[in-house]
Amino acid sequence: MGGTEAVRGGARAYIGSFTSGGGRGVLAAEVDEETGALTVTGASDAVPDPSFLALAGPVLHAVSETENGAVAAFDVTGPAPRPLGPPVPVGGAAPTHLALAAGHLLTANYTSGSVTALPLAEDGTARPATAVLSHRGSGPVAERQRGPHAHQVLPDPSGGWVVSVDLGTDSVRICALDPATGSLTLHGETPLRPGSGPRHLAFHPAGTHAYVLNELQPTLTVCRWDAAEGVLEPLGETRVVPEGATGPSYPSEVVVAPDGRFLWAAVRGDDTLAVLALDPDGGAATLVATVPCGGSWPRDLTLDPSGRRLYAANERSGDVTWFTLDPETGVPARAGAIEAPAASCVVFG
Repeated sequence: MGGTEAVRGGARAYIGSFTSGGGRGVLAAEVDEETGALTVTGASDAVPDPSFLALAGPVLHAVSETENGAVAAFDVTGPAPRPLGPPVPVGGAAPTHLALAAGHLLTANYTSGSVTALPLAEDGTARPATAVLSHRGSGPVAERQRGPHAHQVLPDPSGGWVVSVDLGTDSVRICALDPATGSLTLHGETPLRPGSGPRHLAFHPAGTHAYVLNELQPTLTVCRWDAAEGVLEPLGETRVVPEGATGPSYPSEVVVAPDGRFLWAAVRGDDTLAVLALDPDGGAATLVATVPCGGSWPRDLTLDPSGRRLYAANERSGDVTWFTLDPETGVPARAGAIEAPAASCVVFG
């Protein structure tokens, strides 16, 4: 699918999906800035399983979450994403997350338990990998933690560090990325509670705290972040499902409000969005509400650029549902949805 005519001005969103699950690949959509409604304008299934996306200007990057893991770049100046050359191997299996940092594209490779750095060319596409940093370790949950499983990689707010969250080793690693050479050097590793299965992390806007969402236990680990020293210190855990809730519950994504007052987490199984209030300094979180996610198996949760709406990519029900946020309570209210088979990720640009 494709098109070459110019896109009309206005906000845009991009949806990743699992082609192996019936998804259309990478979808482009116009965003109604008054209502938040999405209208799909085109799609590309040029690469298999583009499950996570990252936007850099007119270039959209996608992982190809396959055993022979790769990243792909798309031109998104038209109504449908257009591939920019062949996919580039990442030297790891099943990349499940990617992020941009210091002129490089970073991927977290789940099955092989590693992080890859790929420099960006002048046209914005990825060049061959300059580093593949392998994680080591395991955890007590035999069926999920026999070895490392890097699930997320992202730069910290200061830009001085790269953090990677590993579900298999119950830990978060802090690395240094050399912008000149693309090398990754391990600086430190923060252990979390054994068997918690950390999946994704989000930073407080002040850059002083981080919140690790755990997949194997429905909890959020609140941490202090010292950007000067590159040290992550766990402070405590908070449940993201109510006491007495019957599982299974598998949290997937965490996002923090731009003003630092609230945090939201998507929980699969329960199929809910959890609302947590943050203390003024960000050092503690309290569960205040849960609401239905609008579908089944919310794999991703994203704030729009205004910070007034949440978008849930509901993988198993095959839709993206959006919610308006109460500015006083942080509680989401369902506002609409579009069909998006095997949806896995939403980003805005």
